[in-house]
Amino acid sequence: MWRSIIGLVMVVLLCAVPASGAWAQERSTRTLFEVLFGSGNEQQQSQPQAPVTSQPRPQAQPAPQPQQAPTPAPTEVEKSENARRVAVFGDSLAVDLARALERLYADNPEIMVAEEAVGSSGFVRDDFFDWNAAIEDELIADSFDVAVVAIGINDRQALNGAEALSDPWRSAYRDRIDAFLADIRAAGKQVIWLELPPMQQPSYGAAMAQISSIHKAAVNAGGGAWVETYDRYLGEDGGYSANGPDLNGNIVDMRKGDGIHFSAAGADKLAFYIDRAMGSTTGGRVSLSGSTSEVADLLAGTDAAGMTRPPYQGLEQMRLLEMASFVQDLGGAAQRASGLIIAGQTTAGTRSFALEDMLDAPAGRVDAFGLGRGAVEIENPGGR
Repeated sequence: MWRSIIGLVMVVLLCAVPASGAWAQERSTRTLFEVLFGSGNEQQQSQPQAPVTSQPRPQAQPAPQPQQAPTPAPTEVEKSENARRVAVFGDSLAVDLARALERLYADNPEIMVAEEAVGSSGFVRDDFFDWNAAIEDELIADSFDVAVVAIGINDRQALNGAEALSDPWRSAYRDRIDAFLADIRAAGKQVIWLELPPMQQPSYGAAMAQISSIHKAAVNAGGGAWVETYDRYLGEDGGYSANGPDLNGNIVDMRKGDGIHFSAAGADKLAFYIDRAMGSTTGGRVSLSGSTSEVADLLAGTDAAGMTRPPYQGLEQMRLLEMASFVQDLGGAAQRASGLIIAGQTTAGTRSFALEDMLDAPAGRVDAFGLGRGAVEIENPGGR
């Protein structure tokens, strides 16, 4: 009986399905159920299909990088006849700074900015450009009221036969800075000096920090205003960073690709600090940004003054060195930094005292609770 049923099914298959080439091609992919009852795709297969052409695979596009908003062109206003004349002296760093100051004071009729920068110049190669002679000419011409100085990136060179940063070099270099500042001070002009910023190349940055320390000592002695930039342009890890917050708080490129100069946003931030310093030196008459505060340098005049200072632990934080100045011994004299590490020196922190002395408070002092000198002992055998 089973043989008869199987034979009948085979006859039906042979009659129902034509032995065509198309069926022969699909025979290997269609099941018996689909052959008997259909797959439901016959209508779709009967319609002509559009030829499929191979399309090129789209290439992966790089993720869009945040673009720094272009600096809007400042609106120039006519300067008044009595406008304060700000001259920017220095090397190529001064070029970027002068452009930023021009943008900052573009709509201020009371301040006029003049760029007097000379690229590749410095205080070492006076055979290329003599800044001491140049400032004398500017003072004779009475061409400025405030001198803003940004210089030093080209000064890691031999001076008078002395190796750069050696002791003879430092002495000769300081003499030239002192003479430059003395001429400005004698003429009754104001000077604002820019600290050299961090540099991308470590050894070069270390040399610039030493040169900048000579500038700072001379400016402080000469009565000029010192504008700090080194700590303000460090990264969160305390090292060089090409990026940082701009004046609006956005993280943008602060430095150019050479790791030395400033971008437009970085220079605009410099101009903001220059403006604050200008307000402090002129009583705030021309400042656009408000008041400033200064912290005394505890190491000024000591052997440690030229050493590398501890960096900020973060932006807008005080240095530990400066924070220590707020805690002072009211009854003792201030100690010099050179005497803090003398071996064997007895200081208030190393002197010992007897615990009994704490109970000997004289009468009338806030901690005299009746247990001071001459206190009457009360016997209490029961301990109550």
